[in-house]
Amino acid sequence: MDAQKVTLRKMTPSEYDVATGRREAESVRELSKFMPQELARERVHQGTAQFLPDGLDTAGHHLVVAENGSGEVVGNAWIGPDPRHGSGTINSAWLYDINVFAQFQRRGYGSAILAAAEELVAREGKTSLNLNVVGDNEAAIAMYQCNGYEVSSMYLSKSVQR
Repeated sequence: MDAQKVTLRKMTPSEYDVATGRREAESVRELSKFMPQELARERVHQGTAQFLPDGLDTAGHHLVVAENGSGEVVGNAWIGPDPRHGSGTINSAWLYDINVFAQFQRRGYGSAILAAAEELVAREGKTSLNLNVVGDNEAAIAMYQCNGYEVSSMYLSKSVQR
């Protein structure tokens, strides 16, 4: 398969609303494995409010859509400051979310969006792009590894309820 190329542009307000709704629903679904759904929903909404207090116009954050060479929007991403600044990460950026729309998946667009995000943060003088990925998301993990990302930390969990 030929390598895809994408161009990133700022989301429109309606694109932001759709992306936020999708991201929050996915986050609630993941958190609901560990807590009641209402508590998960509350935590997710609090997280959005904390990290994106001004929504689409939050300073230092890039909420972007990715367009292919034909001008089709193939996915989106949220890139911003590394939330671990207290641990000496001032020169790193964070990939909070990346999404390839269903009809464009398995065609190299995830890697293309990732490459465009890396270029964006490098232009800003950042020296690394970091992220978290859910441990059972094997497709995402494989894509990141194919693009040179390495595990830098691992969080393990086991339910011990009686």
